[in-house]
Amino acid sequence: MVAAFVLIHAEPKRIAGLAQELADVGGVAEVYSTAGDADLVAVVRVRHHEELAEVVTGRLAALDGIVDTRTLIAFQAYSKHDLETMWSLGG
Repeated sequence: MVAAFVLIHAEPKRIAGLAQELADVGGVAEVYSTAGDADLVAVVRVRHHEELAEVVTGRLAALDGIVDTRTLIAFQAYSKHDLETMWSLGG
């Protein structure tokens, strides 16, 4: 599984509508509106890197209102459960 976080700068008038359009794109697992450098963050989960390229440069880039994107590809996931297991002494 390949996970990526796409930071999206959008036209202000399109942010709300664009968020829903992004959520409807195949391969997009979640969309968040954010404060800070990005207006929206799309969490993309696909099986292969080739699919990631199709989702980000094909499907997302085709949506009206996206000004700029930056994609962060995840190498490894950590969760509270993973950390508890890692620090467990077998008890």
